[in-house]
Parts: sequence; C-alpha cells; structure tokens
Amino acid sequence: MRGLVFYFHAHQPRRIRYYSFFDIGNSNYFNDELNKEILDRVARKCYKPALEMLLDVIYKYDLKFSFSITGTLLEQLELWHPEIIDLWKELFDTGNVEILSEPYYHSIAYLLDKEEFIEQIKLHRKKIKELFGIKTKAFRNFELTYNNDIAKIVYDLGFVVALTEGTEKILGWKSPNYVYKAKDVNLRLLLRNYRLSDDIAFRFANPYWEEYPLTADKYYNWLKATRGDVINIFMDFETIGEHLWPETGIFEFFKKLFEYIHKFEDFETYTVTEAALNFESKDELDVPHLVSWADIERDLSAWLGDSLQHEAFKYLKKLLEKAKKLRNQEILKITRYLTTSDHFYYMSLKYNADGDIHKYFREEAFLTPYDSFISYMNILKDLELRIENLIEDEKMLNK
Repeated sequence: MRGLVFYFHAHQPRRIRYYSFFDIGNSNYFNDELNKEILDRVARKCYKPALEMLLDVIYKYDLKFSFSITGTLLEQLELWHPEIIDLWKELFDTGNVEILSEPYYHSIAYLLDKEEFIEQIKLHRKKIKELFGIKTKAFRNFELTYNNDIAKIVYDLGFVVALTEGTEKILGWKSPNYVYKAKDVNLRLLLRNYRLSDDIAFRFANPYWEEYPLTADKYYNWLKATRGDVINIFMDFETIGEHLWPETGIFEFFKKLFEYIHKFEDFETYTVTEAALNFESKDELDVPHLVSWADIERDLSAWLGDSLQHEAFKYLKKLLEKAKKLRNQEILKITRYLTTSDHFYYMSLKYNADGDIHKYFREEAFLTPYDSFISYMNILKDLELRIENLIEDEKMLNK
C-alpha cells in the first residue's frame, strides 16, 4: 500500500518592535504585546481547533501525523497558552504523532556559524525532551533549507531522516514521491510534493484558480492518480484556520479528506521516520547548493536576496561572534532571537506573488521592508554598544 505523510510546521517568531535611532539606549527590543495578540488569535483560530480535529481523527481513523514546533513558539505557549502544549502532549501520547527537531530559533544559524547551528539544534532537542519526554529522530531546517553539508551535520547528530523541498533543482526528472538517501551518509530524505502541498496551502481559497473550489473528493482523486511510494504533504500548521480562515471551509476539507483516507484504504499514513524506514531508498541525492521551500526560486533569496538583507546579515554575523565570546547568557539569548529567519524575510524587497506573501507575514509587525530593516539595524547597534560596554567591564575586572 502506498504511503501518505502529513507534516505540519508550527512557528511564531519573537517579533521586534519599531525601534528608531533615538531608541538606542533602550534595551526593550521586542514587541511582545503584538506577539501575544497574534498568538491569542492563532491559538483560538488554528492551534486549538486544529489539534482537537487531529485528535478526533486519530481516535476515529488511526491516522498518523508529524509536527515540528519552534523553540520561539514553545516559549510563547508556555507563557501565554500552556493549554495548547497540553493538547500537543495528548497527541504525542497517542503514539500516532511524531515531533521533529530543528534549530531552536527557526534561525539562519547554518548560514552564520555552523557551531551555532549545532548548538541551536541541541537546544531544541533538549526542549522537546523536557516538555514532551521525546528524543527526536527526524530533522528539518528552517523553511526546509538543505544541502549535502547539512545532511552530514545532522547525521553526525544522530538523526535518521531529514526533510527538504521536492524541487526540480535537486530532482531533475525524478519524482518527490519516493524515499531518497543523502550523499555520502546514511541519512534518509523525504521530499515535499510542493504541487499537492501548495494546492492546499496557497491555492485552496483562490477563486481565480482554475481548480477552485478544491473539494476533498477532487483532492483525494489527485492523490490516487499520483505515482510513487509515498506522497509527502508538508505545510505550515497555521494554514488550517489562520492563513485559511475557518470560513473558507478548510476544516471541513481536512475532515472529509481524512475520512476518505480511512474509508477507501488506498493509502496508509506514516510519521516521517516511519516512512523513511519503511520504504526502500530509490537513489542518492547530491545537493551541493542550498535549496528551500520558499518563494518561486526555492533558494535563499527570501532571506538574502537584496542589499538590505545582506547588510543586516553581515552585521548580525559580526555581533553573534562577539556575543559568543562574551559568554553572557542574556546577551547571547537576545542575539539568538535576532537570528530568527522571519526578521530577514520581512526585509525582502520582492514583488508580485512572492512579494504579496512576504507582505502578508510582515504587515502586522512592519508597514514596509524598510521599516523592518531600520528597526533591526538600530537594535543591532544598541546590542553592539551593550556588548562593547560589557567587554570593557570584563577588562577592568581582569586588571
């Protein structure tokens, strides 16, 4: 029987506030009032009803699912919505749901410093163990960013499978609907079927799409017509109820789809690790250059595609190096919050369809990419001054 993997990524960044040149000297960098407001809404519209829906589906149909939950989201849930963590615990306790590891801060750490990348993975793994009592076996980098070097790093950390995008850039003529092996290491790879995933995540509520409206029976027939061993449907968890509001019919769509999967028995659902180990690896994938699931280009241009982003990246890289040498845990944690990829995503100057998506995620925090960039750079300047003052204090103490 062919396999289906439903993997959902849950994330909320710790957004920074508008921070002008005249705010330098004020160490209040984060817009936690807005962060709570957004989390309150997402918990109400997405996390609570969607998790309850999946629990019901598991009890009714014995289906399986996989999640990743960023460290920044887990911190906010612990602070403001611990009942959502309890729902995830109930899901994991069923034995039908797997949780994956990733860099704790949903960060661009790999691009900044490989040792920092490893440290953030370990921090996230530790958090998952503390909260849920689970040792993770599967890995996903921020926005499915992946290459051969990342494969070797995560294999050395003991992971057995990693996720990435099923783009033609790495597959060529091959299909994403098989298990693959990473180059030179025994790490399995599951690749997102981006067409079938984005039919839900990006096209479901688009009245101009030629397939609109997307019904569960239509989608199920598309799944049946898709060749391969295992079809990987990966998307943001916030798709259900937040990006696509309940009024779009997204909850009813998923409920009916899960009913069909159980009723017609054409597929068996697997967790990420189960799928990776139950199906034979079809080929080794050589991925020398970084790919991601973001934007049309499926590369790093969502975060490092323009001069604003590059300028911010260079400044952050310099400060991260200083913060790690300082060994001040408060400063290091603040710097790590600033490695979250969303800050760079908000600075993107892209336009057309990709630009609209960047704007959608940015606009509650900042009106324009320039506002985001200016605030971020001013915060880095203040942080640099704090680091320099602490370095001077250390020198004085050591005299």
